[in-house]
Amino acid sequence: MLDPSTNTVPHPIPPVEKPPILEMRGISKSFGAVKALSDVSFAVQEGEIHALVGENGAGKSTLMKVLSGVYPHGSYEGSILFDGEERQFRDINDSEKLGIIIIHQELALIPLMSIAENIFLHSAPSKFGIIDRDERRRRTKALLEKVGLTEAPEMLITNIGVGKQQMVEIAKALSKDVRLLILDEPTASLNETDSAALLELLKEFRRRGITSIMISHKLNEITEIADRITVLRDGRTVGTMDCHAGPVDEDEIVRRMVDRDLESRYPKREPKIGDVVFEVENWSAFHPLHSERQVVKNVSMKVRAGEIVGISGLMGAGRTEFAMSLFGRSWGRHITGTAKLHGKELDLSDVHKAIKAGLAYVTEDRKQLGLVLAEDIRKNISLAHLGGVSKRGVIDDIAEMKVAQEFRGRMRIRSHNVYQETGKLSGGNQQKVVLSKWLFTGPEVLILDEPTRGIDVGAKYEIYTIINELADAGKAVVVISSEMPELIGICDRIMVMHEGEFVGEVAGEQATQENIMRAIMRRKVREQ
Repeated sequence: MLDPSTNTVPHPIPPVEKPPILEMRGISKSFGAVKALSDVSFAVQEGEIHALVGENGAGKSTLMKVLSGVYPHGSYEGSILFDGEERQFRDINDSEKLGIIIIHQELALIPLMSIAENIFLHSAPSKFGIIDRDERRRRTKALLEKVGLTEAPEMLITNIGVGKQQMVEIAKALSKDVRLLILDEPTASLNETDSAALLELLKEFRRRGITSIMISHKLNEITEIADRITVLRDGRTVGTMDCHAGPVDEDEIVRRMVDRDLESRYPKREPKIGDVVFEVENWSAFHPLHSERQVVKNVSMKVRAGEIVGISGLMGAGRTEFAMSLFGRSWGRHITGTAKLHGKELDLSDVHKAIKAGLAYVTEDRKQLGLVLAEDIRKNISLAHLGGVSKRGVIDDIAEMKVAQEFRGRMRIRSHNVYQETGKLSGGNQQKVVLSKWLFTGPEVLILDEPTRGIDVGAKYEIYTIINELADAGKAVVVISSEMPELIGICDRIMVMHEGEFVGEVAGEQATQENIMRAIMRRKVREQ
């Protein structure tokens, strides 16, 4: 319930102050000449939810890897105290023995194994050296009940959604007698319903006395759930805010994170919308494995020059499947329908032809599908248009370097140089490399799927600015996002998708979360 006088969520009465369960004192960590952490101090009280926030590259994940033993004792300076005793973790097994469990942003589950097999992958109950399947099933069922899941323990991970996979990870943590749970961007890939369920579970853990550290860029979630908030900036501790001392101002968190004021979360723009550039008519696609299941159902849309069109919808609505099926049929089977650019029908039968036709698709999964993380910035930027840096079929290294340097400056990519390994960049800068790769192809239509997923508020603002610049240059821009405030903040028009169909359209000036959800719920009621 909101407190009407402050429009904030009231927090429970803070517990009586006790010695902290965790203290990290004077932590410094370097990678070669780069100092990731510099004299960071951090304390967590038992039974609280403590949020850790900061821009990408501020040192949040590095600090938690030091705590959990991913970076072992001796590879950093400073000390870690847990339960009042100094600890020296050689690896992650040492920290887990004390109940310190970390859940990384990229879930560590094996898709083709069952829920039970994943939970007890390294610690299956056994008799005489043989796995006791009945006992494993019983324990799994009890753990799933604790996190609110009703799935059978035998269910394969690949057959459950991302939100439920996150809950399985937490059930796995509970199987290890967790006392301190560390969650790195736990809701980055979740829709609003799954995110709310996860936050409620963390509140329940707090009631049970389990301590949580939550890293997140979603400040609305942080202010709702956290007891205290610690801000890191440039590898240093900026300060800690007590949420029980009064309402926490999101703008104040932003100011501490980026050391500057953002007048608005979304840069201002005066749209100059022209004629229709791109149109899709009666587009359909079926599931690649379950050929009887139609996922995209006779979708039609138009996008004008200089227009930013958003696609909203709940998880599973078919937004990504629609985009990928358009982009060279890179997803789906039995794809039908027509796509036109400036009134001329396009051949989108493969990815090469889609790029040649003027389409670009920025995937929602930049690490797996958007980038070659082991390669440098230069090679990633030229990857989708090697012909632009080649002579007679041979790559011109000088031309490739010049192109990369141009985009590095234009897109404000923060790196040592264009030869830096892409996997070593922050999430926001990785996203700018992905955008650079597709802009180098010279597209007329850009489809951006979750363009700001997992990046901080400062980097988001820069991405929004780039999107505005693309629209101002006359490009037709389509943005898919699970964050409704983001779509409302940057789009001229929002299409609402539900179960593979467009069920509503909202003009930018009339867009509210209520109007978007109303379109979805109207369709649900008609289906019942």
